Amino acid sequence: MEDLLELFKLTQSQAVNYFIFALVVLFVAFIILKVLRAILNRYIKKSSHDLQVDPTQYKFLNNALGFIIYLAALAAIFMVIPPLKTIGVTLFASAGIFAAIIGFASQAAFSNIVSGIFVVIFKPFRVGDIVKISNLYSGIVEDITLRHTVIRDFENKRLIIPNAVISSETIHNYNIIDDKVRNHIFYGISYDSNVDLAMKIIREEAMAHKYFIDNRSQEELEDGEPAVVIRLLEFGESSINLRAQVWSKDPILGFELKCDINKSIKERFDKEGIEIPFPHRTIVYKEKKA
Repeated sequence: MEDLLELFKLTQSQAVNYFIFALVVLFVAFIILKVLRAILNRYIKKSSHDLQVDPTQYKFLNNALGFIIYLAALAAIFMVIPPLKTIGVTLFASAGIFAAIIGFASQAAFSNIVSGIFVVIFKPFRVGDIVKISNLYSGIVEDITLRHTVIRDFENKRLIIPNAVISSETIHNYNIIDDKVRNHIFYGISYDSNVDLAMKIIREEAMAHKYFIDNRSQEELEDGEPAVVIRLLEFGESSINLRAQVWSKDPILGFELKCDINKSIKERFDKEGIEIPFPHRTIVYKEKKA
């Protein structure tokens, strides 16, 4: 109350000076806010275009920016004008207690928002990219918000993953630079089978598929490198294990390619006498003791 009375005891000159100071501070805050919003809007529009998301979902950033700028201006006015200083300190101390409580309660939400901002800035993935999150979740990124990311898996289910979780996991992005993917397809043949014939069948069936692409460089073409590279990986317990490297346009078509040529190669193996072995077990029945 004494501070309020002191406020009314100001001379006319002091009151005018304080009033002008307050107007100048608010005007400067207004100009700063305009400049920062212009820069932020420009960056958000560019990021929204790159991520193919609606820029209006970032509108709250503009509102938060205005709140912070004007709050700082109000604090400056309260701290500089002596009659308002004591009142301001009391108000801000009370507000600080509530802010601490609210901040502690919303820590997880704030963490998701910060992680969402980092996703917008650093672009580890975009809408439409095929991603795998730490070998647990995989699918197509359908939407990116500042709180969570929506991934549509290959069963058409939606996975809503908080951005804070995604930021702490390893992300496999199949589209970040090049959509093409090299599919590793494994086959086991018996020790009695002809390895060269099996490789020939695998190569022919892979190259005959409609989703196969020839990814050889000009140098590899001149050197006569095969379009489908097949390696003999190891001599297994009951089979000789082969691996074919088959290129496709993207991972989705690669999945279809693998399923189709598995079927066609099995049919060719059966027709041309290439055996795909399976484990055998010998069971011994012991006689009961007398």
